[in-house]
Amino acid sequence: MANIEPGGRPALGRRLAAEAVGSMLLTGVVVGSGIAAVQLSPGQVGLELLENAAATAAGLFAVILMVGPVSGAHFNPVVSLVDAAFGGLSWRDAAAYLPAQVAGCIGGAVLANLMFDRSALSVATHHRASGAHLLAEVVATAGLILLIFALARSGRAERAPAAVGAYIGAAYWFTSSTSFANPAITVGRMFSDSFAGIAPASAPAFIAAQAVGGAVGCGLVRLFYPPTAAAGRLVSDPRRAADATHPSRERSTPR
Repeated sequence: MANIEPGGRPALGRRLAAEAVGSMLLTGVVVGSGIAAVQLSPGQVGLELLENAAATAAGLFAVILMVGPVSGAHFNPVVSLVDAAFGGLSWRDAAAYLPAQVAGCIGGAVLANLMFDRSALSVATHHRASGAHLLAEVVATAGLILLIFALARSGRAERAPAAVGAYIGAAYWFTSSTSFANPAITVGRMFSDSFAGIAPASAPAFIAAQAVGGAVGCGLVRLFYPPTAAAGRLVSDPRRAADATHPSRERSTPR
């Protein structure tokens, strides 16, 4: 298999490996820091959440920098599907990204469990799917999509790693659901009965809310940043790290 596809994009196999590893590391950060927070600050839920949120925000920033130039650092089926809807990723590639992201997130939960001397797989018992939680997931996911694609369409894609990390860190606190905003990580977090876990019975409703949030975010991007001649066109030069760190790799005229 060639390392580079026509047009300069890394080969699909490399991109899938990057998505799987990046998703694994991200979930390992989320779940592992949640376990550590409970061990370090038992019974202090606010402090546990602060520790979990801070580690996740910093870890997300770092992981996007690690693999963004290879795959775009989606780690999230909603991001991949919206990217395909905007023409930044083929539907074939988006479909291939999804199982890599889910497998990576499950692997990350297993890795976190093992690092803290727990059973490799444990089914989460934390039920979360109230009406308020689902509304929070719609808001969190819509905001994430709007942030990512607004940066791409306004020529600020190089700021995405820091901006996305900051947004998710903040959304831990301003949403009642602690901002999963990602179907793949929702599935992964089912496999760790820990601070960051989600009971399997709650996961389908969370994923549905995230899909709705993705659609809302997509609509907001179209409203605020209508397509230009360049919008939706892939950046073909993989050396342009400022563009490549963003999932859609779009380039547009600054507004």
